[in-house]
Formats: sequence, structure tokens, C-alpha cells
Amino acid sequence: MSELTPLKSQFSGAPASAEPRQCSVQCIGPHGLHRMAYVEWGDPANPRVLICAHGLTRNGRDFDDLARAMAPHYRVVCPDVAGRGRSAWLPVTDDYQLPTYVADMVTLIARLDVESVHWVGTSMGGLIGMLLASLPDTPIQRLVLNDVGPLVTLSSIQRIGQYVGQAPVFPSPEAAEAYIRAVSVPFGRLTDAQWRHLTESSIKETDGGWVMRYDPGIAEPFRKSPLVADVDLWQVYDAIVCPTLVMRGAESDLLLPETAAEMGARGPRARLVEVPDVGHAPVLMDPAQIAPIRDFLLEAS
Repeated sequence: MSELTPLKSQFSGAPASAEPRQCSVQCIGPHGLHRMAYVEWGDPANPRVLICAHGLTRNGRDFDDLARAMAPHYRVVCPDVAGRGRSAWLPVTDDYQLPTYVADMVTLIARLDVESVHWVGTSMGGLIGMLLASLPDTPIQRLVLNDVGPLVTLSSIQRIGQYVGQAPVFPSPEAAEAYIRAVSVPFGRLTDAQWRHLTESSIKETDGGWVMRYDPGIAEPFRKSPLVADVDLWQVYDAIVCPTLVMRGAESDLLLPETAAEMGARGPRARLVEVPDVGHAPVLMDPAQIAPIRDFLLEAS
């Protein structure tokens, strides 16, 4: 499949809407139907589409800053993966697996009515993108992997597993923010406004307080089948042929430097950008983190 059609002149300078549009699409999983929410930025008639997929416990509003930067050039679509954000929870927690998420994204792309897309994926969102990009006739024509690769370390999975599904009921949004700051230390130094945004998009009010906006059941597949070794997806990565950019937090425990270096030498021979003073994962709120992604994606214009 060829690169995305070059931008038409009416989109190249089109003003981006200040706020995203809230949308949803019905998907089917192993045990029935579920609705996946997504937000959409930019001109809905733009044939050039960028999909941004978030990490394990996060949601599509993580990409607000990146989406605003890219909306003059793309129709930017940021889904909430099933069980997160405003999307429905799956009736069977065993279905919180990558094949379910890949199938949902195929449904989303069909809803968007485009033949090809560009993709930015953070952590789990990058794994979804890798799997989809590795398939014959994939719709993904440019791929950005944010702090994830074909070798996911056991130690990082164990660290993440310590807090997934374990969040308490918070008495206030401020208490929720303190918790999010504590478990998200690897994100690096963020401003108070950035932490507030990450919190506001990640919690909802319920009886007795505030809770995280994700199904605690997403942790069940981890606990039922605990890993005993690193996750090796090199065969998947080696099948990718589209131009690929890898962004790595310099202090990441999930994407090791030797793995990132090997990603540049095999498969799609990814370009590597390293973000100093950040672990897993860069939050893509800083202009210095957004710029290399923007430049890479717009090379195809």
C-alpha cells in the first residue's frame, strides 16, 4: 500500500479546532459487542489521518498537546482502548489482550473511511501499532513507537503490575493527583498544569469519592498468567516495512538502550530519538518531544 495521499492545499493551513470532538464506534470482541470511545481533532474531511494510541492505564486525552500540534495537518484520532477512559468495559476480563485491541483498531479505521493512517503509540499503544503494522496490507504507513519495542523487560512489567488495578478510592481530585504523581515518577519533571491535566482526564467521580477511569479487570490477564521472562516480539518487528521512529526515555526500564539500538539495525531500521531525564514513558506534552515526531510524520507530505 502506498504512502498517504499528499495533503490537499485546503488542509495545509486549515485552523485546528480548539477542542476535540467526542465520538465512538461499536466493536465486537470474543464475548460480544462493546463501544470504543475516541476524540477527534482537526478537519473531519481531511483524508490524512493520524491515530494516537495510549499506554496500559492511560487514555486518549494524553495526546491533547500532540493532537493540537498535528491538527493543522491531520485528522487526529485518539481512541480510549477498551476498558479505559470513556470506552466500555469488556464483560470478560480475559479479553483484555492485544488481539482484541488490534481488532478494535481495524474497526476504528473502517469507521474513519480511510485506506491508510499514520500511527503514534505509547507503550501498549505502540505494541498495538507494531502488531497491526506487521500484517500484510497493513493500513499503517508511518509508525512512531514511544518507549516500546520488540523486547519488553520482565522487570518493567513487574513494576507496572504493582499498581495496575490497585488504585484506591480517592477522597478528592487532589489525592488522586498525588497518587498519579507517585506511580508516574518515570514520566519526568512535569509542570503542575501538566500533572493536573493527566489527573483530570484519568479520574471520575463515584459514590464515596474519585476513582481511576479504567477497569481494574485489565490487570487480570497479568495476574492469571504471570510472566517469567522478557516478552520477545522480534519476529513481529522484523515484519514491519513502513518508516518507523522510536522515541526512548533515556532512563526507561521498559525499552533498553541495546534494544533500541538493534531496532535501528534490523526490520524497518527505525530512527532513534532519546529524551533525557525521562523514564517510561515520554508524555509528549513538551515541544521538544513533539517536534521530532511532527518532523518525522510530515516528511511524507
